[in-house]
Amino acid sequence: MPTTPKDPQLSPQLVVAAYRQGIFPMADEDGAISWYAPDPRAVFELDHFRVPSRLARTIRSGRFEVVVNRDFSGTMRACAERPETWISDEIVAVYTALNRAGMAHSVESYREGRLVGGLYGVALGGAFMGESMFSRERDASKVALAFLVKRLQARGFVLLDTQFMTPHLARFGACHIPLADYLIRLEPALALPCRFD
Repeated sequence: MPTTPKDPQLSPQLVVAAYRQGIFPMADEDGAISWYAPDPRAVFELDHFRVPSRLARTIRSGRFEVVVNRDFSGTMRACAERPETWISDEIVAVYTALNRAGMAHSVESYREGRLVGGLYGVALGGAFMGESMFSRERDASKVALAFLVKRLQARGFVLLDTQFMTPHLARFGACHIPLADYLIRLEPALALPCRFD
């Protein structure tokens, strides 16, 4: 359920301000924007991210070319290709603007030149707020997620927010923490001078 009233006046500045308070937007079926701060909050402890042995073999095989920010809006639109989605055209436009401003990023998996999986999110300080992921081939999004975690670790990030728990994320070690604890961890993370790109 949304934690704050609907607000159709979405803007990059509003989204960033919301993230800094632990809140994020999602579009309803009618396109209206609602705001969420789930309690408990799903996060990855970066040092405890689990890579199953089969996925590790896939990564080592080099089956997928993994790149950052080559086709951000294409990645977002691929994430929205499902029967029910909270990624509206308005959401795509605002996050694409955040990408141009250097705050939103995509990790993309390619095979034979085709975009076959990936994810996107927002990086603020040492926090990365994961938004959505998609896969058109087996393991394509999982490889992108493993790449993301390694990148965050290498660049000194301390918080990977996955917002809501799913069985898929739980298999890789995502866990729930109380919203109050998340907010305590968010403040110092935002103050870190990390760069995603």
